[in-house]
Amino acid sequence: MMRILLFVATNLAVVLVASITLSLFGFNGFMAANGVDLDLGSLLIFCAVFGFAGSLVSLFISKWMAKMSTGTQIITQPRTRHEQWLLQTVEELSREAGIKMPEVGIFPAYEANAFATGWNRNDALVAVSQGLLERFSPDEVKAVLAHEIGHVANGDMVTLALVQGVVNTFVMFFARIIGNFVDRVIFKNEEGRGIAYYVATIVAELVLGILASMIVMWFSRRREYRADEAGAQLAGTGAMINALQRLRSEQGMPVHMPDTLKAFAINGGLKDGLAGLLMSHPPLEDRIDALRRRG
Repeated sequence: MMRILLFVATNLAVVLVASITLSLFGFNGFMAANGVDLDLGSLLIFCAVFGFAGSLVSLFISKWMAKMSTGTQIITQPRTRHEQWLLQTVEELSREAGIKMPEVGIFPAYEANAFATGWNRNDALVAVSQGLLERFSPDEVKAVLAHEIGHVANGDMVTLALVQGVVNTFVMFFARIIGNFVDRVIFKNEEGRGIAYYVATIVAELVLGILASMIVMWFSRRREYRADEAGAQLAGTGAMINALQRLRSEQGMPVHMPDTLKAFAINGGLKDGLAGLLMSHPPLEDRIDALRRRG
């Protein structure tokens, strides 16, 4: 589940730092001529520029962030027959999916997991955990790799960046409207922007950012089903179902993968209730049922 949360967290940090920096330097390019009211048209353009900048920066550094946060070691020259098999399998799946061979790596984790990331389908990274290689059968590992290749071939990272850019835009837009309302209506400030504007804007960005993340996570859950379908096409429906069932049997194990990367992994963990709205993956049972219905 690693890939999306890393992307979302990086994006949120970029947007928040940009917003605070602009506020500290007194940027007011979206204010009306009287210096008090908001020019909503200019504000929307401003928010779109910085909103999409955050998501695009996150997209372009996604591979680097993934390698750094998981300790992934890229296989350049295979040292063992397992590494040789891994490279050959990814090459075969990539060719069938019609994408360029991605970088292939292994990260040191006991739990069974894998992820794919990258700024486009022909410049991607696919990595698997040491635990997955040790405990899963070759057919199950191939199905997991096919699922990740499906994410790459479907262009999920680019689509995510566009969705996140739109979400960022409206979070920033409405946060500044809320900040302006608090400053002028509640604190009765009629002489430009006061401290209440800045505090309320930052708080609103954090709160709206959490709500917006639910939209992004909903999108992520939809894409998981598509990646499962791609995995079934590339590796066989039976193998994909077996891999998901094996992952389900290991759900009691702690997932040590960074939270910021969990959304692009094969195994995202499960939560119920409100917390489930912030999960990047649907329940494994639902994914297995969807594959069975698909036949």
